[in-house]
Amino acid sequence: MKHAKGRSELKYAVTKADCHLLRRNLQFVMQPDPHVMKDGKYLIRSVYFDNLENKALNQKKEGLKHRDKYRARLYNYKTDFIQLEKKSKQNDITYKEKCQMTAMEYERVRLGDIKWMENNSRKLIRELYVQMTLYQIKPTTVVDYEREVFTYEYGNVRVTFDSEVRTSLRNIDFLNPELPMVPALDPNIVILEVKYDEFLPDIIKQLLQVGDTMRTSSSKYQLSRNYV
Repeated sequence: MKHAKGRSELKYAVTKADCHLLRRNLQFVMQPDPHVMKDGKYLIRSVYFDNLENKALNQKKEGLKHRDKYRARLYNYKTDFIQLEKKSKQNDITYKEKCQMTAMEYERVRLGDIKWMENNSRKLIRELYVQMTLYQIKPTTVVDYEREVFTYEYGNVRVTFDSEVRTSLRNIDFLNPELPMVPALDPNIVILEVKYDEFLPDIIKQLLQVGDTMRTSSSKYQLSRNYV
């Protein structure tokens, strides 16, 4: 990770009313994500990897300074573009590594067919194979949520509003758009995330000072596991 560029991430829990005020402020300065749907949002579905000892979950709860989390992700239920991601936290800086994987490859992983990963050309696939072999991590739960995004060039700032967070509990049928899901968060609460490189411009700081924003350390994966 020493050659990767990390980013700072701040997370807050805000009400939908405050989210409306923040959105109104930000739209005059920041740009909306061009990939959103007509309603200004898109759906994100992630399947997280963990083991029977809840290695990833416990490291998050304990707030370890160095920790890794693996997940596969798709958008708007489209299975033709799936990303395998490794999200690492090192001294409050977040790093990400990504590679594409196919729907068939995910199904093989879900069913425990992982030998093909050992010598794969993609580094992250090989690394996941080692983690699945040594620590017995495997797909554990699926999380859905709706995301609205605003970007700002200076500081490479990205502000996201994540709402309607839902979990599949222990069902890992990630590719199924009809997968039964249950709420994992109060429907009146929105997770606000602020991501940036070296600095957060003052104008963005000022625009985000609305209402009762409460800093939170809970990830959407952690919220989803509260039900298990």
